[in-house]
Amino acid sequence: MTALPDLAAGGLALGTLSAFALGGQLVRLRRRDARRRAEIAALRTRLDGSLRAFTSEVEHLAARRVPAAAGQVTHRHLDVPGPLQPLTADTPLGRALDDVLVAVQSEVAAQRTRVDAAAQAGMRGATREIQAALYRLQDALRQLQQRYDDPELAQTLFALDHENEQSLRRAQVAAVVCGAWVGLAREESHLVDAVTGGQARLAGYHRVTVHNHLEPGTALVSHAVEPVAIIVAELLDNALRHSAPDTDVVVSLEHVHHGVCVTIDDAGLGMTEDERRRAQRLVAGDDPILLTDLGDPPRMGLAAIGRLTRQFDLRVDVSSASPYGGVRAVLRVGSHLLSRLDPDEKPPAASAPRTTRRPTPARPAAPAPGSDSGSGPTPVPVPAPAPAHGYDAERTESGAAGHQGPGAEDGLPRRRRRTASAAPRPVAAETRPPRRPEEAAAALGALQTGTAAARSAAPDPAERPDDGTPERGGRGAGPADHDPRADRSAAHEPTDHEGGAAR
Repeated sequence: MTALPDLAAGGLALGTLSAFALGGQLVRLRRRDARRRAEIAALRTRLDGSLRAFTSEVEHLAARRVPAAAGQVTHRHLDVPGPLQPLTADTPLGRALDDVLVAVQSEVAAQRTRVDAAAQAGMRGATREIQAALYRLQDALRQLQQRYDDPELAQTLFALDHENEQSLRRAQVAAVVCGAWVGLAREESHLVDAVTGGQARLAGYHRVTVHNHLEPGTALVSHAVEPVAIIVAELLDNALRHSAPDTDVVVSLEHVHHGVCVTIDDAGLGMTEDERRRAQRLVAGDDPILLTDLGDPPRMGLAAIGRLTRQFDLRVDVSSASPYGGVRAVLRVGSHLLSRLDPDEKPPAASAPRTTRRPTPARPAAPAPGSDSGSGPTPVPVPAPAPAHGYDAERTESGAAGHQGPGAEDGLPRRRRRTASAAPRPVAAETRPPRRPEEAAAALGALQTGTAAARSAAPDPAERPDDGTPERGGRGAGPADHDPRADRSAAHEPTDHEGGAAR
């Protein structure tokens, strides 16, 4: 009987201990649950903050970074903003956002190139049609110039031809920028003719002063004539546009070690450092040229120069200042693009400036071995007399049969040679200033009027004497009545690249 109370007391104690154990475990579980709830709340708060930060980064990417990256495709100097949180830069999120910017820039550049190529193709086709129409108009104007002798009408036709030449230059430049060919194939020409041909395509050509310091006969190969004329015209156009109308633009032609340099100096406003770098980048032709880079309206002069320098291996530099305060532009033509023409057989245009160089004098021949060099002064070689021309040549060859010269010991006739005083003086021709376009037009009109008057005054062939003696002033005028200036005017009738100077 005594064991039951002990068992009850033991069970009660055991139950009490179990209750205490369960209570302690319940307290621990409640504390753990509280901690977990606090951790969950912190994680939720952190997640909400990360979500807000990510949303802000995406909004910042769409509003600021993507437009800046797209603008950087066309304007390299623009800066693309970074992420809002600097710590995001090296994270996977930051790298993913940077990849988005790179993809956007690549796609924008590709689409821009594709759209620009389509625009260039359309403009190339339009300028081709315009060029063809302007060439037809040019041919019609020149036919009218040759048909009519009225000086006033000739002056008007020259003015219209000059206006047409300026329109043709603008169309040609637009075509070159769009990837078309220059449009014309020329013969080998004197380099000074190409320079004056580019000068002739401008409205202010009278403000350009050309100093020719080249060797006589310095010429360009055929495929380089038109590109050089276009480049010179565009460089001169920039110089004339950005300088005061009462100032001159000075052009100098000089030989250098690797070819020839055409230096253009103006007294304009000059360029800032950014403008100078951009201009040099355009004329270098290293980067692809897009129409959207040329402004609105597009300024195509420097872009056309860049196309031509890359295609024909020319060099243009606009990075230096002119001594007159403006810009100095230098075109260098390599030796592989130069050739030589005989200035006697094919002289430059009559309106082209004469070279300041004098031909190198021939050295006297060395004395033969064994000759007495101290017996007297060395004889100076006498130049060969100029051949007789025209009527004088006939008289010296055929009319001297009955004349005995002073040195005819054998009784045979001797030809009479012209004296040195009868030879033309080239110095006077070189120092004579070039004719103005108005004077050239008036001279041509006077020549045509005189020719028409002489033809109308010529007698009928049936009324001419039968002795074969030609009448002076008529169609049968002898060589003595021939005016060499008429031949020179006809021989140097202005072509496309040299006609403007004669205008």
